[in-house]
Amino acid sequence: FMNLDLANGLIAAALTYRRAQNMKPLTIAVIDAGGHLEALQREDGTSNLRAEIAQGKAKGAVAMGLGSRALFNRAQEQAYFISAMNALNDGHLVPVPGGVLIKRDGVVIGALGITGDSSDNDEAAAVAAIESHGLVAETG
Repeated sequence: FMNLDLANGLIAAALTYRRAQNMKPLTIAVIDAGGHLEALQREDGTSNLRAEIAQGKAKGAVAMGLGSRALFNRAQEQAYFISAMNALNDGHLVPVPGGVLIKRDGVVIGALGITGDSSDNDEAAAVAAIESHGLVAETG
């Protein structure tokens, strides 16, 4: 299950990856399997909407059971469906890469949502952080 120690470790690993890749400053949200915020950090130099974006990527992934890359692809194919799902989720679904499901032993224990660089780089940082903890990352 997700807990604060794991959430903080995932954030630290994502920030280590960001620095090694010389990425832009990030905002990182860790959501548990129930869709609740476990931890959030926003680096200096990020814009003021980034906390909501990071949570929207992660919460959307957990709510739909799909990494946000899959939601991005679905939005392109079925825009009305994703729009309806976003309305049902009170606008907290951000269907772009960077929201990655976290699995342990085949079970979703939460999601990592990252924003601040390109969506592909955000997703890469999330995957690196999750895998560094021996967990499985599902991007969609």
